[in-house]
Amino acid sequence: MASEVVQDNSGGDERPQISNSAAANVGEEVEELKLLQDAVYALPTYAVKDFFSLGACARCIFRLFGLCQKISSFPSLPTATMNAMLEKNVLGRDRDDNCSGSAERKDSGSQQLSSQTFVLEHAVCRICLGILDYVYHDEKEILVKKDSAYEFARIVAESVKQEHPQIDSFSLEVSLPPVVMDNEQVVRSFMRKKYGSEHWFLQKTLTDCISIKDALKLSILDTLEKLLGTKSNLSTFRIRLTYETSEESRRKPDNEEIDGCKRRKTNMLYTADEKQASETSGSKNFAEHENKQYECTEGFAKDLEGHGSDYLKFQLEKESQPFGLVFLCYRCPIYIGGRYLKYSRNVSQTCWMIEDERMGEASVEEIIGGSILPLCQGDGYKFHAAGREDIDVRMLGTGRPFLVEVQNAHQVPSEELIKEMEMKINSQENKLVGVKNLKILDNKGWALMREGEAEKQKQYAALVWISRPFNDDDSKTLSSLQEMQILQKTPIRVLHRRSPLEREKVIHWMKVEKIAGSCQYFLLHLCTQKMPIIDEPRHGMDCH
Repeated sequence: MASEVVQDNSGGDERPQISNSAAANVGEEVEELKLLQDAVYALPTYAVKDFFSLGACARCIFRLFGLCQKISSFPSLPTATMNAMLEKNVLGRDRDDNCSGSAERKDSGSQQLSSQTFVLEHAVCRICLGILDYVYHDEKEILVKKDSAYEFARIVAESVKQEHPQIDSFSLEVSLPPVVMDNEQVVRSFMRKKYGSEHWFLQKTLTDCISIKDALKLSILDTLEKLLGTKSNLSTFRIRLTYETSEESRRKPDNEEIDGCKRRKTNMLYTADEKQASETSGSKNFAEHENKQYECTEGFAKDLEGHGSDYLKFQLEKESQPFGLVFLCYRCPIYIGGRYLKYSRNVSQTCWMIEDERMGEASVEEIIGGSILPLCQGDGYKFHAAGREDIDVRMLGTGRPFLVEVQNAHQVPSEELIKEMEMKINSQENKLVGVKNLKILDNKGWALMREGEAEKQKQYAALVWISRPFNDDDSKTLSSLQEMQILQKTPIRVLHRRSPLEREKVIHWMKVEKIAGSCQYFLLHLCTQKMPIIDEPRHGMDCH
């Protein structure tokens, strides 16, 4: 659809008309468009002219007068057609009934502005700064303008499909700079002061006027659902549109790395770690803005009384450039957890490097995480465990609780796929590590970690050699010792980061297991107080 300005040679009056091709495109929506035009006819002419003179775009005017819901039904409606509709149905129509209003209203009504003049004088809306006109700067700082909500939603959908071909639902989020909220605040204050006693304002605007953020979401949400073939809800898959001022963009280099992940602008997608950093920064800015909002509003109200609409224009002209736009598409982390067993004395829990040299032949983290990540098609993973053991200590018995946090997973594994993961890990030829009870966990999965941390007692097994033959009296003596208090020195392996202290610990009980054919070796089973230093068994022990 498109609008044209046609010169009337007989009278010299320029009136926007919808072209024949545009009329054909909206043929099926004629009735709904008629209802929209009727709603536009009902708008107070003098107020619409006021907002045109302030530099408001057509969508902002519709939003401020509570017509967002009607406009959202026409995602393919071009900006030019909206401007033409406002001019033809409102600005170009004399309203004799408004002439009897107040002197201030007469002054407003006397202004003769056309949508063409508006477009020429105000390249970007002074209130939304191009957000509702789908104007933004891309990653090359090139100004981009999409003509309709549909075209803008299509760009977003294409970016999503590029990174995540299959999604079952999504949640749309929008982040705006504080200056947008400032603009909304001063415009609402202006409306309350100037039109507060008007019937249309009391009955319509206070209930139906929505924010710029909500108007943007409303305008593209239905189209996104159709293009992506799924519904919007409180999903773990998020689509986030982040608008940034040029100053904010300059402070953030294009290739800035956050937790090892590069930040990418328009038509590119962030990772989950970038999203968290962005939200932290955004929350801080929003909190600062909220603290100043009341003071700003009160000060604005006083200045508005003294200087009128000139002061309002001054406030709206503080920022006049469209924002940079960043598309962020990500899935909230998924958690896959269970218990791991370690059978080798040459495997660390996490990758251990000293001066670029690997310690041990592998790590629990790499074996388990490296098996899970490809099946989830994620961007990365983090390994979490309830405590740890030394590289030369085995983990036996029920195993140690662990979680693998998969970031931005492109595929959420089914129960069958989880079983395949478990079998794949447990069937490795070298038998270094095994897992049990592997499953997908929700956010409450951290309870599994706390389960291991909350265990007040730990059991270990140590192979002991003594210089003389081991007899039954020795076995009875050891077995009779209960709740024995000892002093534990800070282990040498952690002295570089722990104070060299002696800490009181308790050995709850000990049990001896003789080894057939040997009189100087035996197995010593111990039940001890949890070791809060790092919960690592000493060298040569096994964990149960």
